[in-house]
Amino acid sequence: MPLDLPLDVPGSDLILDPEARIRRSLLPGGVRLLTETDRSVRSASIGFWLPVGSRDETPQHAGSTHVLEHLLFKGTARRSAMDIAAAFDEVGGESNAVTAKEHTFYYGRVRSTDVPIAVDVLTDMLTSSRLADEALETEREVILEELAMAADDPSDIGYETFLEQVIGPGTALGRPVGGTAETVGALHGEDVRAHYRTHYRPDSLVVTAVGDLDHDELARMVLERLAEGGWELPDGALPAPGRAPAPGRRETGTSAVAELVPHRLGRDTEQVHVYLGGPGLPATDPQRHVMNVLMSILGGGMSSRLFQHIREERGLAYSVYSFSGGYREAGLFGMYAACRPARTEEVVALLREELAELGRSGPAPEEMRRALGQITGSLALGLEDTSSRMGRLGSTELIHGRYASVDETIGRIAAVSAQDVQELARTLAGSFTTRVDIGPAV
Repeated sequence: MPLDLPLDVPGSDLILDPEARIRRSLLPGGVRLLTETDRSVRSASIGFWLPVGSRDETPQHAGSTHVLEHLLFKGTARRSAMDIAAAFDEVGGESNAVTAKEHTFYYGRVRSTDVPIAVDVLTDMLTSSRLADEALETEREVILEELAMAADDPSDIGYETFLEQVIGPGTALGRPVGGTAETVGALHGEDVRAHYRTHYRPDSLVVTAVGDLDHDELARMVLERLAEGGWELPDGALPAPGRAPAPGRRETGTSAVAELVPHRLGRDTEQVHVYLGGPGLPATDPQRHVMNVLMSILGGGMSSRLFQHIREERGLAYSVYSFSGGYREAGLFGMYAACRPARTEEVVALLREELAELGRSGPAPEEMRRALGQITGSLALGLEDTSSRMGRLGSTELIHGRYASVDETIGRIAAVSAQDVQELARTLAGSFTTRVDIGPAV
């Protein structure tokens, strides 16, 4: 059975998985540390997670979380931006960061002997970044170029538009993670510093690490470096509460219409990029494993229905697939295809029909076998990488609040039945709400 991860037991220490050597501790200040010790490797992946993302911004400050992530690499009281970059380069390591809708994540991967260097640099960035106005002015231009690059990619802008329309135009969750050129251009240094002070705290911090390391030694290093950076770490402090409980899955199956009026974005491209779908499942929904199997069968690979029937048999598209995404209280599902303009309506009709047919007749036994093998095999192969396992621990803590072993997860996937897939496909086939077309007019 999954093991709950409490936030209200000061100093608690849990052995989550003795066989996998996974351990979780609540440290002074409310810092959470999860590790998996693996002596078969000579490296370690370390991540510092904060439960703040673009959905936590005001409309006026949209993009501030992403800007803050960039600024943490631009220098601290002890290190210049070059020093931060060189610290990992000179030991053959790597470091980066990710801003998402519901969290921000800083990470490094180094040889096990260089773990102290990685911890020192990453904690220095977290606690002591200068967040100087002059750094903001320089990095603002870099981020505006990043936004411009995304706006030049029709599949990128198409997905962002699709997500916004499904989740809700004008909502915090529906906004682009990076904000817009207008909001980023209007940000002031004090806006970013206020965002930092609100969200970068020890009781929000989650540290995850996998590799050739010792849990207790890593805990000591992290606490020492955080204290050196000026963070207060009182004994008995508890982690900050997580996001409010999700209000329940958004209703599906009630929005089917004969035709969807597409949200069109004109672009001077050779193809029309089509996104078609609607509301899906939140990240913690019990049916999420069913959704994964369904997406695999529908459009998850070269043997999937969309690939075989639209590309291989009819030659109507080069790129075609299905996808899903989940957040705390909302989710989405969709299908994507890129085709020449004259073929757009035929391709859209086929996308809808493939999902409808899966809902009418269900998957064949060989489709179930392939999908289950694809998902469990990908999971097993991914977990040979310490970075993937480190990321899994972060998701376990921040999203699910409970730990399930790999065997338990594989068991839940294997328990998905053809009837489960058929019922969810039937529901989704009646839940189309959104179509986005990017390209020239047909």
